[in-house]
Amino acid sequence: MDNKSIRLKDIARILNVSESTVSRALRDHPRISEKMKAQVQRLAKELDYTPNQIALNLQNRQMNAIGVVIPKLSYYLYARAISGMEEIAEKAGYNIIICQSNENAAREKAIVQELMGTRIAGFIISLSSSTVDFEHFAKIKRRNIPLVFFNRECEDIHTDRVIIDNFGVAKQAVEHLIQQGCQQIAYFGGPANVQISNRRLEGYTAALQRHDFPIHPSYIVHSEFNPESAQQSARQLLLQPNRPDAILIFSDQFAYTLYLTARELGIRLPQDLSLIGFNNEPASALLSPALSSIAQPVYEMGRTAAELLFQQILHRGSYYRSQTKVLQSRLILRGSTK
Repeated sequence: MDNKSIRLKDIARILNVSESTVSRALRDHPRISEKMKAQVQRLAKELDYTPNQIALNLQNRQMNAIGVVIPKLSYYLYARAISGMEEIAEKAGYNIIICQSNENAAREKAIVQELMGTRIAGFIISLSSSTVDFEHFAKIKRRNIPLVFFNRECEDIHTDRVIIDNFGVAKQAVEHLIQQGCQQIAYFGGPANVQISNRRLEGYTAALQRHDFPIHPSYIVHSEFNPESAQQSARQLLLQPNRPDAILIFSDQFAYTLYLTARELGIRLPQDLSLIGFNNEPASALLSPALSSIAQPVYEMGRTAAELLFQQILHRGSYYRSQTKVLQSRLILRGSTK
């Protein structure tokens, strides 16, 4: 018999038992005797039997996989976080299905809908920048499917989440700039509806207010996640008559645009302008001068999100108290600040 054509019913026929007995024996079911388990598993090995995973999913009503939905895999933060998730998932015997929303809310919604149809074990999600309707997340919760948000979260949905203290670390960064003698500090944010960008803006504002600095609306700009928008926002800040002497920036990616724009305009770093980014991407240390940045524990963020998800999976169907894990970031000072 061709090994590729070996099916569950073939093993059952050879051993003269039911297919359900074979299936349970292969899954180490406690109702099957050790003797029968040994017979089934030995024959399955001899015949090189490979279980039909799709059939098992339908039978068990759950895939041995979790769905991870992120804005873009090209973002350093998400690539590192997924590595952390994979470490935990592998130990638990699960696979990860990675999907990119590409910062598109409609695509994010379609991905969630499709993954729910595959009966995956749970979701780990970071919202797209254009997501303002959260019904697809509410549907996940109504179906009692485990869900964890990380980095970009949705406060309207009650579930586990893993974040950093965006307010606190932004406030710390601005206070450092003030201590270094900067007087005209700006904020270069992400899209206006991205929650973590607004939390950082709140930290920026709180630091200025604490030190009795005026808040200039012209010093606060937002950018979409594309080069054209970032360049436009950079020039909007740097071409002002009363140009800022320091900028807290939503991400290192945006900081690179500011770097290039400042160089084109003959603005020196850090003599004329100090910059602090977010994410501490590897390329930031290679710039000249190197970029000061806020390092986030992104690998640990991924590990923690996966650990919370597997706690939910373990307690599925029973009472479970949702948790919010706030991880600590740190300011890495380099040559782009005074």
